[in-house]
Amino acid sequence: MPQVPWSAESLHLLEDARRRCARYLQQLEQRAVAPTGAALEALRRLDTPLPAIGVAPAQTLALLDEVVSPATMAMAGPRFFGFVIGGSLPATLAASWLAASWDQNAAFAASTPGVARLEQIALRWLIELFDLPADTSAGFVTGATVANFTALAAARNAVLARVGWNVEADGLFGAPPVTVVVGQEAHPSLLKALGLLGLGRSRIVRVPVDNQGRMRPDALPRLTGPTICCLQAGNVNTGACDAFPALIGAARRQGAWVHVDGAFGLWAKVSAQHRALVEGVEMADSWATDAHKWLNVPYDSGLALVRDPRALPASMAITADYLPASAGERSPSDYTPEMSRRARGVEVWAALHSLGRQGLEELVARNCAQARRFAAGLAVAGYEVLNEVVLNQVLVAFGEEARTRRVVAALQAEGTCWCGITVWQGRTAMRISVSNWSTRDADVERSLEAMLRVERDSG
Repeated sequence: MPQVPWSAESLHLLEDARRRCARYLQQLEQRAVAPTGAALEALRRLDTPLPAIGVAPAQTLALLDEVVSPATMAMAGPRFFGFVIGGSLPATLAASWLAASWDQNAAFAASTPGVARLEQIALRWLIELFDLPADTSAGFVTGATVANFTALAAARNAVLARVGWNVEADGLFGAPPVTVVVGQEAHPSLLKALGLLGLGRSRIVRVPVDNQGRMRPDALPRLTGPTICCLQAGNVNTGACDAFPALIGAARRQGAWVHVDGAFGLWAKVSAQHRALVEGVEMADSWATDAHKWLNVPYDSGLALVRDPRALPASMAITADYLPASAGERSPSDYTPEMSRRARGVEVWAALHSLGRQGLEELVARNCAQARRFAAGLAVAGYEVLNEVVLNQVLVAFGEEARTRRVVAALQAEGTCWCGITVWQGRTAMRISVSNWSTRDADVERSLEAMLRVERDSG
């Protein structure tokens, strides 16, 4: 370890890291999206015993870059379409480096006032963008799974409190049963959150959906007792959004809490062209979304939002004699499962500040247009597009299951772009997700050409 904190040698290490990061990002345009077999084989160099004597930091950094950088999937680049993953905007990556240097444990406003204020401002901006009530409470968490968990914890506690049961004091043993209603195509992360909350995965009520994965309002069952109804903004396969006015109206009239899993679909709110897809979503009681998707901030950056400003801190707040008092300021730890955590709101603030409302709207609209271009090019070539391309998701089948799987595997190996495989209502398909700020129209055309060429060569 250096004898002098942040000596010239230590600062030189940071400069070396900056150069290596810049080189990695610049090479994304030329390299294959997936790592090569040789790069994966080279990872064996890391599998050594723990050094008895520490290695110089410069050598440690060099080893990481030389061995691991080539073995990464180019998710930060413009032609990764495998999951709904946005690359990091330049402003957000730079802000992340700065936030890491600050090294703030963003739990309490009293001890980390700067980042706490940034988070508060970023949340206010997001609440305005999503047209949610001004006093909506919110917290930054890891990703969509924990965002769902956090919002649903508030929902669970609130619906049980309505019938006189205090979950915080008495737990779930002997509590009145909570009915949870989800669509047949609910995302697995939502189901995982329900399991973690003790609400069960197998006892939920599943509502039939249409051919795009939207919950059918006519199939919504009669709701009685403590009930949480989970809707979806942005089906992970089709991008479709539930009919919020009809479903939320029916659920609320029957006394249910309505939660919306809007990991990426909630961002349709910021686009005038796509806002109608999520009309009425603001009527819900809670929402979950993920800023590393369409806001293009670094991992991790989930968001849990709750209409009732008291419900989220009622399920998440923590107190202890040794913890600093907030003196009336919002303490982030009162709104999330974690106490110790990084200042996730810094990158979100940087993204919103650098893009502005207009830039964010343009980003969402451009990615959606690129998805439509993928669908049009594949359809003209004679392949079957399985979904209505309403947002940034495209499903395409290249014939029978075996052929589609061969094409996807060959495309992944070819390296121009990377798309995943999925099964949609019994059909095997290639899934294209477009959500990266750096994806240009030329990247779409280059990827389309590769898809068509690989399919022809697959025999």
